Amino acid sequence: MVQRAAPDYSSIPGLRHLYFTRRDEGDVSRFVLVTIWESIDAVHEFTGPNADRAKYYEEDERYLLELDETARNYRVFHAS
Repeated sequence: MVQRAAPDYSSIPGLRHLYFTRRDEGDVSRFVLVTIWESIDAVHEFTGPNADRAKYYEEDERYLLELDETARNYRVFHAS
């Protein structure tokens, strides 16, 4: 993730923050990628026209137990 996805995401102007989270559950580790973008236009620079479609890399099938078809997009309405 750090070697493949982070440089890809970071190559897009408008990416403000990129977080990789991990939760270990016995022999399984669950990961969630959280990104903060300056605008939906910046998101579309990365995703193309459909920001709700998940993006995967060729090697992901070897490592991931599940491949969600959709990405979950949220708007920040308050930060402190």
